[in-house]
Amino acid sequence: MSDRTERPTADEPNATTGTTGPVEASPSAAGTAGTTGETDLEKGARTAEGAAGGTPLLEVRDLAVEFRTREGVARAVNGVSYSVNAGETLAVLGESGSGKSVTAQAIMGILDTPPGRIAGGEIRFRGEDLLTLSEDRRRAIRGDRIAMIFQDALSSLNPVLSVGYQLGEMFRVHRGASRREARDRAVELMDRVRIPAARERVNDYPHQFSGGMRQRIMIAMALALEPDLIIADEPTTALDVTVQAQVMELLAELQREFRMGLILITHDLGVVADVADRIAVMYAGRIVETAPVKELYAAPAHPYTKGLLESIPRLDHKGKELYAIKGLPPSLTALPAGCSFHPRCPMAEERCTTESPPLHTVLDTSEAPVPGRDSACHYWKETLHG
Repeated sequence: MSDRTERPTADEPNATTGTTGPVEASPSAAGTAGTTGETDLEKGARTAEGAAGGTPLLEVRDLAVEFRTREGVARAVNGVSYSVNAGETLAVLGESGSGKSVTAQAIMGILDTPPGRIAGGEIRFRGEDLLTLSEDRRRAIRGDRIAMIFQDALSSLNPVLSVGYQLGEMFRVHRGASRREARDRAVELMDRVRIPAARERVNDYPHQFSGGMRQRIMIAMALALEPDLIIADEPTTALDVTVQAQVMELLAELQREFRMGLILITHDLGVVADVADRIAVMYAGRIVETAPVKELYAAPAHPYTKGLLESIPRLDHKGKELYAIKGLPPSLTALPAGCSFHPRCPMAEERCTTESPPLHTVLDTSEAPVPGRDSACHYWKETLHG
C-alpha cells in the first residue's frame, strides 16, 4: 500500500481534505519487551539510527504562539524547541493548558488566526521552514507528509458522511483516485487497523462505532498517505485501560512498519512509558525538561516532572493519600515573574521568584553532560540527586 512515488511536488499543490479539518506504568527493563513488543535495546538502536541521520525529520526552534483575548495577550507557547527523528517517538507531557496541543496546531498550520498568531520561531520539516511556505504548499504537506490524530474522534469525524467516504477522500483529493478505488483503499485501511468486517462496515457512520473503533479510524485516516510524521494528540482520551493499550500497541506497530516519526501528546505518564524514546515536559508554554524516557522515569531533574511522577497511583501505596501538586497552573495572560512554576514548587527559593531559569544541560556525577537531558530549573542538581 505504498504511494510514496506519487507525492505532490512544490509545483503541484493540493487542497486539504475538509471532513476532519481540523494505571501505573514503568519503562520495560533493558532488553525486555514492553506492551509494544519492542525491547529497550531495539528502541535505543532505533533512536541512535535516527540521530545519526543528520538533519532531524522535524525541528521546532524557539516557537512562540500568542492569543489576543479580552483579558490580554495569552502566551500559550513561549520559546519551545524540540526535534524528532525518523522512526523516533517523542512524548510531550504536561497538564492541560501547558501548550502541547497549540504547538501541534502550529506545526500542522491549523491555528485559529485570529485570535492566535505565531509570534516567532521556526518549524523545519526536512530542513524546510514551514512558516515561510505558501498556504498551497503547506496544504500539500498537511495530510500527505505530516498527519495528525485528534483527541476526540467523534467530533473530528463528519457525522453525516460514512467512514469509508471520509477515508477515501484522502485518496480522491491527494491521489486523484476514482470513487471505487478510494472505497477499496478505505477497506484496506480499515483492515490494517484491525476493524472487524471492514468491507461490510465501510458504509457505516461514526456514531455506529465504539470509541476505540472510531479512534482506529482516525489512525487509519492519518496513515492513509503514509506520512513521514504523525502527531497524536491525546489519542487514548476517554478510552478504557484495555482499549488504550490496544491503540498504543497499534500505533507503535504501524510506526515501526512505516518508520514514521511520532509526536505523542498526553498528560498520562503511564501511557507513554513503553512507547516513547524521549520525553519533553511542558509547563506554562515552556519546555521545562527533556530526557530519554528511562532516565526521566528513574531520576527526574525538574520539580514539576518529579511531582507528575509522584502523582501516579501506585499499588504499594494502597490506603495512603494520593500525592497532588498543590495549586493550579498560572494564567497565560499573567505569568508570574521568574520561574512560572515557583508558586507551586516545594523547592522554590527567592531566586526563583525573580530569575527565569534557562534550559540547563544536565551533568552526571563526574560533571560530564548527559546526552539529551536538559532542565529549566535553578536547582536541577538538588532535584536530580536528591
